[in-house]
Amino acid sequence: MQILLSGAMIPPIEIVHIFLAQVEGRSLDQQALAEITIRKIFYGLVAMAIAYGVMSGIQWVTTWISERVPRRFRLLIKQSLPFWKGLILLITIGYLLTLFLNLSEINLFALTGTIAVALGFAFKDYASSIIAGIVALFEAPYRVGDRIQIEDHYGEVVGYGLRSITLKTPGDNAVTIPHNKTWTEAVSNANSGELEAQVATDFYFAHDVDVERVIEILYQAAYSSKYTQLKLPIVVVMAEKPWATQFKLRCYPMDARDEFVYQTDLIRRAKQAFCRDGLPYPHLPMIHSEP
Repeated sequence: MQILLSGAMIPPIEIVHIFLAQVEGRSLDQQALAEITIRKIFYGLVAMAIAYGVMSGIQWVTTWISERVPRRFRLLIKQSLPFWKGLILLITIGYLLTLFLNLSEINLFALTGTIAVALGFAFKDYASSIIAGIVALFEAPYRVGDRIQIEDHYGEVVGYGLRSITLKTPGDNAVTIPHNKTWTEAVSNANSGELEAQVATDFYFAHDVDVERVIEILYQAAYSSKYTQLKLPIVVVMAEKPWATQFKLRCYPMDARDEFVYQTDLIRRAKQAFCRDGLPYPHLPMIHSEP
């Protein structure tokens, strides 16, 4: 990559050198780097170790507390984790900068300019992910505990880092997704910070089925399940397909993490009643291919 400047092609590395030369022309009042001693290196390593330990401790404590408080407070506690991690990281970086750099006004200008140029050319994707993560803290398209889908990946947000989030899929896999995916990909959020997430379960029957009986059974299955959040609506909607009548049961579990257990319980209860009443399922016509 080269940049055209006054009719000449200048490589990016030369731009960095020109920028630094301009900064040096401002007559720096002191060296940017402070004197590095064994003691300062030791203090820096200790600070990083403490920061790592505190962040790991906060991760463990928030998870431990969230699983023991009343269910309505669980997501609130987990969603505070990114803030505390970011605060600790900011304090640690600030301490290391004051430890190893002379942060005068001119040196601070030189440092921020150099970092900006370096990030722009070498770490643009990483920087984009970090910026997207900071923006996501305020826009909140997803939070810890939300059940989201990005591209083909669906699961619960169990980790929120500076660069990426970690999803736990229904298959118990951990998927790491960088924050900058939110710039270009749609984010589908099932519960948006709430405990409940709607579960939609499909059932198919022959066109001549007793519609009222099917709807009655589906309502009974939802109301009798121990997982159902009865404060939220339970709805059955229908749609006609060329080969069957579709019934969709829409209802909410008390806890979004019970999504698939809840759906299994609904299907089990409904199918037991369907079998007792002998309700007709659709029969697809056999398709015979010619030899």
